[in-house]
Amino acid sequence: MTGTALVIMGVSGSGKSTVGELLTQRLGWEMIEGDRLHPPANVEKMRRGIPLDDADREPWLDTIGEQLRAWGAAGRSGVLTCSALKRAYRARILAARPDVRFVYLK
Repeated sequence: MTGTALVIMGVSGSGKSTVGELLTQRLGWEMIEGDRLHPPANVEKMRRGIPLDDADREPWLDTIGEQLRAWGAAGRSGVLTCSALKRAYRARILAARPDVRFVYLK
């Protein structure tokens, strides 16, 4: 696996997207907003104001891992933004791409 994968994490409004965009512009990498990777059922729940639980997030985290692995398999580098605030979420992402680096914005 080659390329570098960064996950920019933090609470809503912490600047994940802004920092991600600045990094990708400077480095010439790709960027994906993690929220775009939610399955339709999650999007519908969020649209209706229903909080997601850990079970809802599992397929989303798996899709994030697939994206990070795809970048590595293609030798590309990228930045992905998502909250990833729970240790279990980061562990699931790391299981998919052990060399990913997390950047936590406070």
